[in-house]
Amino acid sequence: MLEVTLDYLSRLEHETVFILREAFARVKPMAMLWSIGKDSTALLWMIRKCFFGHVPFPMIQLDTEMELPEVYEFRDRIAKEWNLDFRAELCPPESEMDPTLPPASRAAARKTAGLKALIERESYRGIVLGIRRDEQSMRAKERVFSPRARDGVWDFRNQPPEFWDIYKMDIPEGCHLRIHPLLHWTELDIWRYTLREGIPIVPLYLARDGWRYRSLGEKNITTPIRSEASSIEEIISELEQTRTPERAGRTMDHDSEDSFERLRASGYM
Repeated sequence: MLEVTLDYLSRLEHETVFILREAFARVKPMAMLWSIGKDSTALLWMIRKCFFGHVPFPMIQLDTEMELPEVYEFRDRIAKEWNLDFRAELCPPESEMDPTLPPASRAAARKTAGLKALIERESYRGIVLGIRRDEQSMRAKERVFSPRARDGVWDFRNQPPEFWDIYKMDIPEGCHLRIHPLLHWTELDIWRYTLREGIPIVPLYLARDGWRYRSLGEKNITTPIRSEASSIEEIISELEQTRTPERAGRTMDHDSEDSFERLRASGYM
């Protein structure tokens, strides 16, 4: 019997491809949220590999019209080059968000409202996202197939178990699943895979004049970090040594302790 040995990144990729194919076969209609960042773009790359160069469901950006110009330029170029069914969902204004949230969290909540409107209008049963467990403590509690109630609320204290790659995908009418094919990846895994595969990235990730963006978000709630890493190889080397959290440049992560938990419970990505 021929024994096939896969390297670490290939094993991660194969697990993600398995999740994507399971989701596509059993959850319809389905769409993916494309943030244009490194994680969701790496996931989009794997979707294209999974379906032989074709992306068989829509790519949706929850657009607050507050992204950095380089993000929009990258989005438009990749959507055209990869022949994506790309759709921009304009999010409601900040004035309509919960006034009890801290300012940065209130700005971020616009995407929650935009996603709820999208799901209600299009009746999506599955939404694919490129989040990882190691990004933030609330995301560490996620499941690969995570059920959401009719109002989008996430009951993180009562989630189905997931053992031996057996996933629960049956949900009541009017509810939907959040599908997370990258939960088992780390930030370093994504960068090593991006380097190996030659995946294009928004140039803001690379240092200019001693600053770079480690995590991309809206320009009103995201700041760059001090860094001299001007290539993916240098980013990997930097991450192998740093103790600074990935989302250190996200101002909403410095709001009150429960603000992110409130956002996630109410439907934030």
